[in-house]
Amino acid sequence: MMLHIPAVLSKPQVQEFRQRLAQADWIDGRGTAGPQSAQVKRNRQLPELSPLAQELGGFITQALAANPLFFAAVLPLRILPPYFNSYASGEHYGMHVDGAIRMRPGTANAMRADVSSTLFLSEPEEYDGGELIVSDAYGTHEVKLAAGDLIVYPSSSVHRVAPVTRGERVSSFMWSQSMVRDDARRGMLFELDQNIQKLRAAHGDNEITVDLTGHYHNLLRMWADV
Repeated sequence: MMLHIPAVLSKPQVQEFRQRLAQADWIDGRGTAGPQSAQVKRNRQLPELSPLAQELGGFITQALAANPLFFAAVLPLRILPPYFNSYASGEHYGMHVDGAIRMRPGTANAMRADVSSTLFLSEPEEYDGGELIVSDAYGTHEVKLAAGDLIVYPSSSVHRVAPVTRGERVSSFMWSQSMVRDDARRGMLFELDQNIQKLRAAHGDNEITVDLTGHYHNLLRMWADV
């Protein structure tokens, strides 16, 4: 399931992020890629253990924890600290699949990557190219969102970032381990949750919404891996 989550960061928050990232020392992004991905990865990243990456990443993690749409879609059990990258002057990231197991930076702790997320920090008009292109069973999807908006998609998807031919594309990206590892089941739970919310908004709590909520939690109880 792919989902666009708007306004994870406000415009003033994005502006502050960009001002601070503009002063950062970026490094070759291939340092965090596996052997296969490193062959097609051409971008720059903020060092993952730098104080700035940890501070800004912590702010994003808190924003995601407070976002009900993100929680409903991802059902996160663990979120890897966010990374930051930049693309300019033809930089790109070729077709690849994210690694299934990610190590928490600076530790020996591993987590499974079920859901990938990209938080856009550049406005679409600031750069040409740079689309996130995700291929799945339903076709190919090009994503280029407003600054502060987030896209979530299964980590099992084949995807790439198109070359940036003008300007600079700055973003944050992260992985989540979901309580429900199967994407199809997560999608069904998300649709059920959203329809329950619509019924409650239209009619308030009643026998039907309580019954449906019970079905939701019983399915989550059945499928959750915690």
